[in-house]
Amino acid sequence: MHPATAGRPAEQTISDRRIVLIVDDDPLLRSSLDSLFRSVGLKTRLFASAQDVMDAQFSDVTCCMVMDIRMPRMSGLEFQAQLNARGIRVPIIFITGHGDIPMSVQAMKAGAFDFMTKPFRDQEMLDAVEAALTRDGERRGQDRILADGRARYDALTPREKEVMAGVTRGLLNKQVAAKLGISEITVKLHRSSLMKKLGVRALADLVRLAEALGVNRD
Repeated sequence: MHPATAGRPAEQTISDRRIVLIVDDDPLLRSSLDSLFRSVGLKTRLFASAQDVMDAQFSDVTCCMVMDIRMPRMSGLEFQAQLNARGIRVPIIFITGHGDIPMSVQAMKAGAFDFMTKPFRDQEMLDAVEAALTRDGERRGQDRILADGRARYDALTPREKEVMAGVTRGLLNKQVAAKLGISEITVKLHRSSLMKKLGVRALADLVRLAEALGVNRD
């Protein structure tokens, strides 16, 4: 899925830094939420159905979704399931006037950020949206760091990767040397080189990066 703006050509994409996607088949509620979010300086995009969102195009920006859980053709829960199946991790705040405990439990178990029953207080909604945007921003930041780490790791030589695997498993330099059939000095040289390439200074940072990249996963 690639989010875009409702009422704009499909080729245009969202370029704002923080976006609230409002998905509801009730035009009055869409307009009300739009005014609420814009009153505090948030950018918004409006959609009348889940399918409209699926047909849109999105840039990689921090966003969250405020969505009615009961909509024609495709419900909010069905749309959430499609997003999950595609690995799309947008925080969703579900709203409904007919919510019940089983429905809220189902939404939260599937990864919904929050579940709010109409009528809700404006500040309650604003707080939920700000928290959702913060979480999405943090997640995107971590994704960028991980992608950079993966690119740096892929640029290591095969021998440097072997040395990294050994030292991040807790082996001493001499143990890594014996395992690879090379000298301890050579291990030290490779270790210094790979840490410089990866942009880490301490062994603890190297271990955390290896865990994040799954370097030592069997």
